[in-house]
Amino acid sequence: MADDAPTPTPAATAPDPGTPRWRDPALPVEERAAALLDELTRDERIALLHQHAPAVERLGLGAFRTGTEALHGVAWLGTATTFPQPVGLAATWDVDLLERVGAAVGVEVRAKHAADPTVSLNVWAPVVDPLRHPAWGRNEEGWSSDPHVTAHLATAYARGLRGDHSVYWRTVPTLKHFLGYDNETDRAVTSTQLRPRVLREYELPAFRGPIAAGVVGAVMPSYNLVNGRPAHLCGELLDELRSWSATSLLVVSDAAAPGNVVTFQRYHDDHVTSHAALVRAGVDSFTADDADPRPTVERVIAALERGLLTEADVDRAVLRQLELRLRTGELDPDLDPWVVGPESIDLPEHRTLAREAAARAVVVLEDDGVLPLPRDASVAVVGPHADRVLHDWYSGTPPYLVGLGTALAEALGPDRVHVADGADRVALTATSTGRGVRALGDGTLVADAVEVVAHDVTDWGDGLLTLRDVASDRLWSGAGWVVRADATRVGGWVAQESFRAHRHDEGTWSLQHVGSGRWLRVQHDEAGTLVADAPDATHAEQFAARVLRSGTEEVARAAAAADVVVVTAGNDPHLHGRETEDRPHLGLPASQRALWRAAVAANPRAVLLVVSSYPYVLEGEADAAAAVVWSSHGGQEHGHGLADVLLGDVEPTGRLAQEWPADAAQAGDLLDYDVIATRTTSWYSPTPHRYGLGHGRTYGDVRYVALDVAADRAPVDEDATLVAHVTVENRGARPAHELVQLYVDAPGHRLPYPHRLVAHARVVVAPGATSVVALRVPVRDLAVWDVTRDRWVVEPGRYVLGAGPSSTAVAQRADVDVAGAPVPPRELRDRPVRVADADDLRGVDLSERTRETGTCVQVRRGRTAGEVLLRDCRVAGATAIAFEVARTGPGPARVEVRDASTGAELARLDVPDGVGRHDWTLTTVPLTVPARDVADLSVRLVGTARLATLRLV
Repeated sequence: MADDAPTPTPAATAPDPGTPRWRDPALPVEERAAALLDELTRDERIALLHQHAPAVERLGLGAFRTGTEALHGVAWLGTATTFPQPVGLAATWDVDLLERVGAAVGVEVRAKHAADPTVSLNVWAPVVDPLRHPAWGRNEEGWSSDPHVTAHLATAYARGLRGDHSVYWRTVPTLKHFLGYDNETDRAVTSTQLRPRVLREYELPAFRGPIAAGVVGAVMPSYNLVNGRPAHLCGELLDELRSWSATSLLVVSDAAAPGNVVTFQRYHDDHVTSHAALVRAGVDSFTADDADPRPTVERVIAALERGLLTEADVDRAVLRQLELRLRTGELDPDLDPWVVGPESIDLPEHRTLAREAAARAVVVLEDDGVLPLPRDASVAVVGPHADRVLHDWYSGTPPYLVGLGTALAEALGPDRVHVADGADRVALTATSTGRGVRALGDGTLVADAVEVVAHDVTDWGDGLLTLRDVASDRLWSGAGWVVRADATRVGGWVAQESFRAHRHDEGTWSLQHVGSGRWLRVQHDEAGTLVADAPDATHAEQFAARVLRSGTEEVARAAAAADVVVVTAGNDPHLHGRETEDRPHLGLPASQRALWRAAVAANPRAVLLVVSSYPYVLEGEADAAAAVVWSSHGGQEHGHGLADVLLGDVEPTGRLAQEWPADAAQAGDLLDYDVIATRTTSWYSPTPHRYGLGHGRTYGDVRYVALDVAADRAPVDEDATLVAHVTVENRGARPAHELVQLYVDAPGHRLPYPHRLVAHARVVVAPGATSVVALRVPVRDLAVWDVTRDRWVVEPGRYVLGAGPSSTAVAQRADVDVAGAPVPPRELRDRPVRVADADDLRGVDLSERTRETGTCVQVRRGRTAGEVLLRDCRVAGATAIAFEVARTGPGPARVEVRDASTGAELARLDVPDGVGRHDWTLTTVPLTVPARDVADLSVRLVGTARLATLRLV
């Protein structure tokens, strides 16, 4: 059913007097859920806490499971329309398109549910973690490095998944992953450090947008810890998150995360205690032990018996699940407006939409005039993505795939397009048998061939290879011990299709199956079956490798024979960066750089086409290119979408939603989330990125002519709205599709202020024409988080609005003077001040105050001391200072307070022995007061000291 279809309403007639309240569709969902909860026994309620909840047939409740993967199409459930990866969808910057994509995915989820009612209508998408660092393995799953852009775009996708009915939801989207999750390295044990400004300004907005819009009904916490506490136990943050919407939110755990609290994180000593803490913190559904609910149920029962949980705690969790299920129309199938049949998969309109999305997601990064490709040109398409479409872990099974080479051949004619994938074609001979390696009918690889048998070897960088049997066009796979050529693509939770080659001194190869870590040998059977079970290279088979065709030479020949060469580079989404694996570096693979050099040496009219899940640091490649184009892995219509843009049938409207660094150092440390201190992302980088946020070229020639800013009221204070009129003109011969962007800076601000996008709009400018775009910016949107008073504040002073085509190309600027009261000095006497709210932290970590609530500060592991800075503290009249202290363990533990301006010591406390990690002690010591009424205080922690609060007395 289309979103614009008439909205069905519950039956107008009054229900039968004997109808239970939970059966009455005229009642609010919340009342029905509460009535349904009353009908459930204690054991039935507890059973609903597991991901796989059993049916309660007497109440009409079927078996229920949380979680259908729907990141960019329905995943893991067979054939489904596949759209570009989210990082590619984000490059469209088109909320209407994204809502339509979300709606199509929601329809297909409903179709899968119609075929199999166990398919959940609770979908686990979208992922809204800001793309802070391009080395994150799951970069492909997110939307933007800017949290506000993330919220804007993900809200549209979620709105499509949800639908627009006031009562019934097409599906119930789940935001992932709350909170501070941007690394796979040690992801279950790393503690993300989020000081208040980073938390409030950078991390939370991405989640708040979709929740406040009412388009999501669930949230999944992340695997990591946040400020020393497992994210699944951050009850204070989960409570705040729920306060943003009138719609209840089901909190579903990530897979196996409940057990991590005891095993990897060692935060609680036993699973009964940890499960009780999870429920109290606000987790409502346990994704644990696969489909077996027994351990979860037993632990919750034990927690109730031990008094660690109350039945009210359980009821709160169950009630949220019941509300979610009622929203999907589970008990009202005749009124549910979103019911479709199993046939609503791969609909013609979904194919059309997939092609539109694939084209709109293409970003032209640079163009010296070689694009669009002439219709009469001969084109060489080379490299690993020349005619293959790859998909990722969270992809469905596409009904078909169209590669770039095929799409260009359709448009230009097969005689004008030549494809060369750049793989080396080799014949492998096992030295133990003297025979070549070939594939049997079932794909089993054996070493008994007397004829030449060809295999293509693709080098994905850093020694990672895939091998493809040419005759069957199947990849080698080491899954299940016997090595077979039977895979159509690299895939699986542990990829089974990648290998490493050890080259012996005599030139032979031994091959390691990466998924198992075992090496290939030839069995002593008649055929010489290849198996992956040798422990090391010395016990492995040695293969003589004869090169039948050099991939680099083939690329050079194809490039030389064409008018234009399109050189594809990039990643396979299951290799070098994916869930569980961060990227080894940010550069293109050396093998792909070699292909590029060969192609551009043969033909300077070379287009570098990067197909990837993430940004790259492009070194000399981009400088030598006639054009540079980027696309994420684009789904089933990827080739058509690329060809539409390269040929100019579709104007290039894609713009980067994540900046590309100029060098690896610009991205910062993968594990350091303090974007303010590290000066990372487009918000804080002191140097321009290679390609900034919002960057992308049009086939027109857009110039920013003027920027005029007015306010809707005077004085210009936090209640005013700024209206920026941006004048752009198109000096080109084609219509220009421009994303007009407005950024804000505050050069004189007392705090590091982000270079932040505050408004944007699409405009199409005809050749030779001029357009004026009006952008409205509420002054409140210029606020930063005031750590001294726990509130947003627009500080008075000069702000600079800048208009341009990207974060690194602001072309027109205008000053705005904002009036208002400045932030007053920090008061340390009214109440204890949380030291975690310091203005600056050096050499310390934020950690849990208690296992359940609060945040404190302690010396960073590996350091002997650390410091926090409290600026502008009112100290006049104080005679002493009270510290709330604890210890991480035995040894020296001291707190020192100094005047940050003079270095003079003002107070010192030696933390008493015998104080435990959570045994907080309030101790008061004399204070030497500076002569000034207001001073900056440096608080130094030494050794094992933990400090939660301080207060002047």
